[in-house]
Amino acid sequence: MKASVIFSTYNSPAWLEKVLWGFSVQTTKDFEIVIADDGSGQETKELIERLRPEMGVPVKHIWQADDGFQKSRILNKAIVASEADYLIFTDGDCIPRKDFVEIHLKSRKQGHFLSGGYFLLPMQTSITIAKEDILTQRCFKVRWLKAHGLKGSIKTLKLSAKGVFRYLLNGLTRTKPTWNGHNSSGWKNDILEANGFDERMQYGGQDRELGERLVNMGINGVQIRYSAIVVHLDHKRGYRTQESVLKNRAIRKNTRDSGKKRTEFGIVRENV
Repeated sequence: MKASVIFSTYNSPAWLEKVLWGFSVQTTKDFEIVIADDGSGQETKELIERLRPEMGVPVKHIWQADDGFQKSRILNKAIVASEADYLIFTDGDCIPRKDFVEIHLKSRKQGHFLSGGYFLLPMQTSITIAKEDILTQRCFKVRWLKAHGLKGSIKTLKLSAKGVFRYLLNGLTRTKPTWNGHNSSGWKNDILEANGFDERMQYGGQDRELGERLVNMGINGVQIRYSAIVVHLDHKRGYRTQESVLKNRAIRKNTRDSGKKRTEFGIVRENV
């Protein structure tokens, strides 16, 4: 297979089901799904087992016991379990458009990682989206979304841009290509060389810190925010604390200032 799609989840089976339906209708089937489960209960396990036969691609469920917000740790376990040489990362609350995997595969480049974005939906719209809305892809249509609670804005260009206009917008955007956990991809060997995610980090920029180490390695980002599309389902963020945000900022500053290319607190623990 050409790619392993990795995304995390934690006790959100309703959102996870919508994401899985999104991956069931991808325009390419040359990938596997690796679900990085940060301690969910039995309901999530039963959902995955029920939907696995309908996905059309291999599905791995990598689980660890609940120990608070340990996304970096479970993502590293998922990286180890992945079988492809190219890894696509998203989140268990982001429904991919049907060409999501295809766009990542077509856009991949040696010596680079890809940086996508997301389109955030309000809670009522997130709840309204059903299986049929995903299978028919109408949940990516601006008109349908506006009819179900979305307010119009210039940001809807992410959903409505077509053809070469998407790639023109990728080039014109002033947004810096960073490693975003909801929509990024890179070569497995590069990620292993960086030693994966820093497991000291909890919520607040832990994904971007990996990207900063990749840049220090000479692996630069390429913008695909207008071509690789996911809609982000709304949810509460009870795991966000000021302590974790400040701690992560300090780690990221050290990574940038020192030019660090590899974390000692990643897939392989080194001198710790």
